[in-house]
Amino acid sequence: MTMTAPLPPVVAEYLAAVNAFDLDRMVATFAPDAYVNDARREINGVDAIRRWAEKEMVGDKVTMEVREVVDHHGDTIVRSRYDGTYDKTNLPAELVMSDYFSVRDGRIVSLAVIRNQPSPY
Repeated sequence: MTMTAPLPPVVAEYLAAVNAFDLDRMVATFAPDAYVNDARREINGVDAIRRWAEKEMVGDKVTMEVREVVDHHGDTIVRSRYDGTYDKTNLPAELVMSDYFSVRDGRIVSLAVIRNQPSPY
């Protein structure tokens, strides 16, 4: 794991909650008006985030093994190896995703989950 920056406490809490399959704890890390962008879908507000997390994170037993943490002008990028019981059709054997967190007042206000491709540059 490469740590170029420490994890903000709320991001560390989110990751711990994901890996513990703890829905309430996971949802508690988000601001009421937060949004998540996952698989090119915008999930707006804590109620919708709860439904997404219940089905696609807790329901699919997703785990995240942190590989790298980057502070980018106050936002946090976490690159992790994802695993779980989700449909792995057409996915690589080792799925590494980048999670882009914006935190304000101790809560996650936005999270974008992206499967990046290698850049030719």
